[in-house]
Amino acid sequence: MRTAPVSPYLSADVPSPTAQLSIRQVSKVFPGKKGMVQKLRGKTSPDFVAIQDINLEIEPNTFVSIIGPSGCGKSTLLNMIAGLSPISSGEILLNGHPITKPGPDRGMVFQNYALMPWMTVEENLRFAVETVDPKISKKKRDRIIKEYIQLVGLTGAEGKHPHELSGGMRQRVGIARALAIDPQILLMDEPFGALDALTRGFLQDEVERIWEQQRKTVIMITHSIEEALLLSDRIVMMTRGPAARIDEILDVPFPRPRNRETIDQHPAYHELKVEMESHLFRETRAVEAARVG
Repeated sequence: MRTAPVSPYLSADVPSPTAQLSIRQVSKVFPGKKGMVQKLRGKTSPDFVAIQDINLEIEPNTFVSIIGPSGCGKSTLLNMIAGLSPISSGEILLNGHPITKPGPDRGMVFQNYALMPWMTVEENLRFAVETVDPKISKKKRDRIIKEYIQLVGLTGAEGKHPHELSGGMRQRVGIARALAIDPQILLMDEPFGALDALTRGFLQDEVERIWEQQRKTVIMITHSIEEALLLSDRIVMMTRGPAARIDEILDVPFPRPRNRETIDQHPAYHELKVEMESHLFRETRAVEAARVG
């Protein structure tokens, strides 16, 4: 990451004393196959270094997007924040406490929905709520389920199974399920990647609306520059892998609530978009050149 920003939209590389989530010198190494040696920045290693020395401070109620070329370890980083994958070195702290396993303080929304296919919409939410709080009263449980089904606009679809829903509706269930456990942080791994362009745009607007109501801390992986600019307060741009790192962090100055039809009129929009396009083009070309070489 640059320590002397050349753009007014680049965040300085300084720790935040108010950070809710702190990622400090985090690396992820996958054991290599016997006899295989990886070339890594002038050195050799028998292991695969996915990400290296990641440092990131995220304040409460902030929407952060992570972008980068394919294979740069975005999902790997998100899985470590979720506690689904162990950290090789460094530490990830939530409110000052190390993350070592999954917990209800982090809700996860997956690209492939990850719903229980034999359960209805209501049952998928009920399962999540009761798993987190087995002693919850029926009255409170039903109130929570109704509230979040209504929040994502699925009132009337409570009794439907996932196969009876469109892709966009299934992803709404995934968002409602993640929010129903009242997490401190919502993690989203390319939540709209499998959707058509029209549905994707509609759900982006819905997430913006929900975020305005909930004001949760959100960390989202995306390949879409426009999506990141629409939804984010900060955009983390990662380099190519192996040994991917954070190259730059952009502050997004657009006022909220946001409207996709007007944000491109903000004087910073095109500068930010060009900066992100240049970064992705440069890193992707480097990946292709390494494959050819």
